[in-house]
Amino acid sequence: MPQRMPRILLAKLGHGHKESLLNLAKRLGDAGFEIVYTELEDPVAIVGTAIQESVDHIGITLLEDGNIETVERLMGLLNEKGDPDVTVAVGGLVENEQCEKLKEMGVDACFPKGTSYEELIRWARENIASPSV
Repeated sequence: MPQRMPRILLAKLGHGHKESLLNLAKRLGDAGFEIVYTELEDPVAIVGTAIQESVDHIGITLLEDGNIETVERLMGLLNEKGDPDVTVAVGGLVENEQCEKLKEMGVDACFPKGTSYEELIRWARENIASPSV
């Protein structure tokens, strides 16, 4: 059965510059992933879009006023309404000590500030499944 490229929804929590998210979208697209880029900041809208677009993964960037409590809300909504196979990664302005709490919430991967694009792409290739069509 043929496979489609994994679909990744990229969104942000908090206000701030979006250049790093745009750069990540380009690099993941160049690496062969199908990208659904959004400027959504609301967990309800993010989960709704993820369901509507049938994504395999949600990549969240925490910006200046983003917080992990908002990620917890997003994870609750995803567990309630979404596909249990959708993986979630959080990066951006997240500290190493916050990663354990995020993983306890069900986040699959946490990438603190300074994580290279190469590391993000490597993780994506190893952890986001290519679904059958």
